[in-house]
Amino acid sequence: MNLLDELDPLRKAQIQNIISFLSSFTKRAYLVGGSVRDLCLGQSIYDLDIEVYDIEPRAFDALMQKIGAVGVGKSFFVYKLGNIDFSLPRVERKVGSGHTGFNVHICDDEKTASMRRDFTMNAMMVNIFSGELLDFWGGMESISAKKIALIDEKSFREDSLRVLRAVQFSARLGFKIEEETLKVMRDICLDDLSKPRILWEFEKLFSASFLHFGLFYMYQLQLFEKCFTCKVEDKFFEIARELVGYKQNFEEALRPYYFFYIVANRLHVKPLDWFEKLEAPNHYLSTFKNQPFYESKVSNEILLHVSLDLPIKMWLGNYKEGVKKRAIKLGIYENVFSGGVDVQEVIRDGFENKAIGLELRRRKMEKIAQWK
Repeated sequence: MNLLDELDPLRKAQIQNIISFLSSFTKRAYLVGGSVRDLCLGQSIYDLDIEVYDIEPRAFDALMQKIGAVGVGKSFFVYKLGNIDFSLPRVERKVGSGHTGFNVHICDDEKTASMRRDFTMNAMMVNIFSGELLDFWGGMESISAKKIALIDEKSFREDSLRVLRAVQFSARLGFKIEEETLKVMRDICLDDLSKPRILWEFEKLFSASFLHFGLFYMYQLQLFEKCFTCKVEDKFFEIARELVGYKQNFEEALRPYYFFYIVANRLHVKPLDWFEKLEAPNHYLSTFKNQPFYESKVSNEILLHVSLDLPIKMWLGNYKEGVKKRAIKLGIYENVFSGGVDVQEVIRDGFENKAIGLELRRRKMEKIAQWK
């Protein structure tokens, strides 16, 4: 079977265009990486990752400039043209700290070049000229068995980001991490990773279809402790139950934040401390700035108190059973609680400046007290 036949018409047309402008230079150009994996899984793809052989770096650079591709990692011989990444085959050797601390050299052998990939399922290659599938490391077998397995332990250990990628892939695909791979991952320190990169990988994890797989491996690999400096211990199953059991209630706009809210709520810790350590974007800080935490059952009175500051739709505790329905009935899901208190009346009563807001809140709380 030619996997390229599984491409949608637009992607097929793009491949044909690539073949046309590369045919004068080589017949060894491959669709590689996650695109091949996703085709094997029967999933549609958007990005194309093309690895090109038989062209020297200077000639490759000139060709890329001619077609308008932009060098996004010239030291890694990577160029981007829309949704297409072009690269030369390479081998990498760890020389420094962090995700980018590698020396890179051109390689002319497909098997050797594919060894730099993280997992067997991501190391397959399809020749765009012939449709031939190259699978040196058992990628198809891994996909059939729904497992995530590393290729080479030495190179795997050189890139600690792969630990988070494995967990993220597990949650996205519903694959189990092979035991030997998991054993290697347990021993890898994550201290050299940039904090924003850690957060980015977790964002992808928390929106994945098989979140329970990812949470299980987070627990197995002690990622709560390594990345968030908190011990989940006996609270893990409560956290997992809430994240998985109520995810259908999550507001899409708030989805990246529920994980942090639920973990912080169960462990009685301050998530703002995490965001500072992870160098999180400002939207995390602003979202959590006024978030109230309640671990017990949420009564109507609690809902009304929460809605003094923000609509329940914007409260990260809104996923709990029956909260949305009751908040809509109370008229506080889309709006803050007004209680019929008129700001003009407060002003007429002689309150000024900051005292206006304080008095408004006091009168609203009086109204809430009447709900008991």
